[in-house]
Amino acid sequence: MSAAVNIQKVLNGTITSLTNIVPLNFNVLAPVLTSEPYEQKELSVLIHIVGAIKGRLILDTNIELIDLIGQSMFGMIIEGEMIESFTGELGNMVAGNLCTVLESDDFILDISTPTVMTGNTKFYGFKKAFKLPVQFDSGSIMNILLTIDE
Repeated sequence: MSAAVNIQKVLNGTITSLTNIVPLNFNVLAPVLTSEPYEQKELSVLIHIVGAIKGRLILDTNIELIDLIGQSMFGMIIEGEMIESFTGELGNMVAGNLCTVLESDDFILDISTPTVMTGNTKFYGFKKAFKLPVQFDSGSIMNILLTIDE
């Protein structure tokens, strides 16, 4: 299978996974090819993926959106130390569900434990990445970044 087809499968699977996990309405905007460094402004979770494709899945978000997602899922405000913890768990749930979604197509992926990053952070170590902006009804945007290791 070509790399383009594999990338499309992972991006589509990530959208399906986000739909399965997050009980909020959102619109997926057009993907954009980006190069290093990628700069996050506030909060993200990074998960390594290996198997049929090798790279990283990064959910770049903000505290306001994490709180909104947490409230919609659990009916409680996400604040303080729970912000980073829930961000990591959200990344873990999305990536884990992605593996399940793709497994039905015999597209096998394994994931690492989540790494949460806060503040202004730059990501290096990739030649290209696909950025998939997801806009929630609240107006907040979560950028899903898929980096590909060649």
